Formats: sequence, C-alpha cells, structure tokens
Amino acid sequence: MTNIILCGGNGTRLWPISRTLMPKQFVKLFDEKSLFQLTVERNSKVCDNQFIVSNTEQYFLALDQLEELNKINNNYLLEPIGRNTAPAIALACMALEKEEIVLVTPSDHLIKDEAEYAKVLLQAKELAQENNLVTFGITPTFAETGFGYIESGEENSVKAFHEKPDFNTATSYVNAGNYYWNSGMFMFKAGVFLEELKKYSPEVYATCMSALGEAKATHPSDLIRIKHEDMLAIPEDSIDYAVMEKSSIVKVIPSNIDWSDVGSFDALYEELPKDENGNTLNEKHISVDSKNNFIHTNDKYIATIDVEDMIIVDTGDALLVSKKGSSQKVKQVVAQIKKISELHNIHLTGYRPWGTYTILEDTPGYKIKRIEVKPGKRLSLQKHYHRNEHWIVVSGTATVTVGEETKLIRPNESTYIKMGEVHRLANDGKIPVLLIEVQVGEYTGEDDIIRLEDDFKRN
Repeated sequence: MTNIILCGGNGTRLWPISRTLMPKQFVKLFDEKSLFQLTVERNSKVCDNQFIVSNTEQYFLALDQLEELNKINNNYLLEPIGRNTAPAIALACMALEKEEIVLVTPSDHLIKDEAEYAKVLLQAKELAQENNLVTFGITPTFAETGFGYIESGEENSVKAFHEKPDFNTATSYVNAGNYYWNSGMFMFKAGVFLEELKKYSPEVYATCMSALGEAKATHPSDLIRIKHEDMLAIPEDSIDYAVMEKSSIVKVIPSNIDWSDVGSFDALYEELPKDENGNTLNEKHISVDSKNNFIHTNDKYIATIDVEDMIIVDTGDALLVSKKGSSQKVKQVVAQIKKISELHNIHLTGYRPWGTYTILEDTPGYKIKRIEVKPGKRLSLQKHYHRNEHWIVVSGTATVTVGEETKLIRPNESTYIKMGEVHRLANDGKIPVLLIEVQVGEYTGEDDIIRLEDDFKRN
C-alpha cells in the first residue's frame, strides 16, 4: 500500500507562523515534529511507500524532513501550479500499478487515536480490495460549519456529500447521527479510481495522462516534474466534485479517531499543552493573572497582565493579536498584507535546497543576512543587477567562484562580488558553512537574482 501525501496549501490560516514558503504542515509544532512528519510516521506503519505530491518550493522541505525520519526511499511528483486534489491524486495514481492500493491523506492533519485509526484503515482496505472508493467520515463532536459533511446509508454506502452548512443545518446533521465530517482522506486501488475518473471527468483524466507522459519522457525517475504548460491545461477540480459525488461505488468508514485539521489558531490551541492557567506552554511567556491564552514567540519575551482568551503570535517580523474565536479572520489579514509586503510569503528565515538564510537587518541601501550552506550543497550560479555583495565566512570552508576565478574562503576571510559579476558559493566540506552576507545597493529584493544555472535536484 502506498501513502499519497498531498502537500498543498499556502499557509494563510496560521499566519504569521505559517507562510507560503513554510506552510503549516512543515512547521514543527508538536514535540519538535511537523504535521507532515507525524503523517509519515503514522501511515508508514501500514504503508510500504510514501508518494509526495507538492510544489517545487515544498519539495526540499519534504525531502529534509523525511531524511530526519530516515525515510529515504520515496517518490515525488512536483506540480508547478496547483489544480486542486483531483489532478494531484490522478497524476500520482497514474504513476503506480493499477492494483496498488493507495491511502490518500493531506499532510497537515492531526490524528491522536492511532489505535482506532489502525482499525478503520483495515476496514477501508477490505472495501478497497473489493474495488470500492473509500472515504473516511469523521464522527462529529459539535456542529462545525467549516467542514463539508458526508451522509451515510446502509452497509457503508454514501447517500450524499453536503457543502459546508450554516449552524442550524450543521446541528441537524449532528443530531441525525448518520452525518460525518468530510476528512479529505481516501483509500482505493489506483486503477479503480482512474477508471471512475475517466468515466465522470474524462477531460481531467486525459490531460493528466498527457502531462504525466510528457514528464516521464523528459525525466524518467522517481522525481516526476510536470511541465507548467501541461499542468495549466488540466482542469482545476476537487476529487469530491470530479469523482466521489458521482460514482456509485463510494463507501464511507465512520472514523472516531480524535482528528483535527488544525485549521485555525483556536483549533491549534486545543491541541497544545497548557499551564495551570490554560495558557499554552512557552518558556518566554511571563504571565500575571492571565488565563486561557494562545501564546507563540520564538525570540522575544511576551508579558501579559490580566489577559484572557487571547491569541498572541510574535515571529520577529510580524505580530498577531486576536480574540480567541476570531482567528478564522486571519485570512482577511493575509489578503491585506499581500497588497503591501511579502510577509505572507516568507519568514525572516528562508529555507532553500542548499540550506537557510536569515535576514538580520533590512534597510534602504543595504541588507545583512546570516547564511548556512549544508555540506555537499551549492547555490545557483547567478548575478545581480542592483547590488554588490560582501561575504564573510564565520565557520567552515566555502568554495567561491567569482567570474573566472574559484578560490577557498576560510573562517575570518571574505570576498567581494561586484554588481553584475557572475558568482557561486559551494560547500565541498563535511560541516556546514556559516557566513555573513552584506548586500549594498539601490535595491536588495530577493527577485534581483538572475540564475544562470540552477542546482535544484534531488541529491
């Protein structure tokens, strides 16, 4: 059985902790593990392989976090743009054997009752082996208006899928006893799903088949990269609309597995450990008569006095303050931020295939960064039109190419790159290279990078 893990998402609901280039599934929120890592650990107990579907920017995040778990034999499918869940699942299934049973899961859900989870997976596998499309319906614990619902019938049949309801309708669903939250998790044979997709959404099927064929012809490997123009040609559609709501072979497994999609700070608050006053545990929170608060800070101390039922999130470059119960409105904040800055997109620390960079200071005319390059990695061959750069090595030994010259830069040594000069930095050693980069010029934005040769590859 293969676990297809969907890594989509743009990080809006848990901003500013989550950003487009570091969405919530890769943020280490639970005992120094991410939701993505917890998903892999949980499902690898019953699945033989992981098939990661993500975009290019999230690929290396998944790669690094899988290596931390010592999960190294994985397949990857990279989408240049998202076209919703139906194409993502179809492309992955097309790359597998028809008889392979797949467990399709989002990468950002939390499941705490793993014993019960193992039981429902066994039930689902039996139904999948009988050529059914199986979905998992979460037993509702309250009248949630933010989820779709599945109405069940006899013998695990599905009567209907329902859109997100208003409160009164959601209450009637919960009271009826045969309605379940739509979890977005599925199990079926790859070939059975594709036959149903071909029957009910033939255009999605045909364009996915064409896109995968082009990708495999160009780069046959366990890393499948779909071309941008081929992805754009695929109709955007969810698995529910494309197949599940139309097929006659859909079954639902009621699942009381202590599940959460961690879709808001209010939901995250419920899952995190708390002190005796109901505040989330944080060693840099100083509390005076403060109760039931969600507090997140990386560096600064946060002191609260007589504060209750608040959400306070400090990430160094952004501060969010909200009442509990209102955190769904974070999306509205992000919509406004997109108009004025890049704060929705990236943290002060950015994660790249070669390592990380942290912005220490950014003012008109210059920018200072701390850069760490992992052993065996190197930056793209590049140049800049609007800035000069100074590199000062703090630890490790950097192999630096500037123009036609390549030389070693050791700790406490530096080099200078003039505006427009072609350059590259590599770490050929066995320990990380740490350096300070000072950019000086009229413009120091991240888009002033002309990549002449990109080293984005699996290893």
